[in-house]
Amino acid sequence: MKVSRDKIDIARAGRCMTVAALAESYGVSRARMNAILNQREVTALCAGRLARALGVDVTEILEDEQ
Repeated sequence: MKVSRDKIDIARAGRCMTVAALAESYGVSRARMNAILNQREVTALCAGRLARALGVDVTEILEDEQ
């Protein structure tokens, strides 16, 4: 699955959440969270965990198909 870094950043901004706070909510280190965010291609489980950590539906952080 492709996640959109921009959409994740928008969701983080709406919750005044830093990458460190997202990492803590997700359960990984800040460095690992940055690696996950820079991957773009993630597993469905990872996308689901990201969405849950952000408090949004998973479809809100997926990249739009063109």
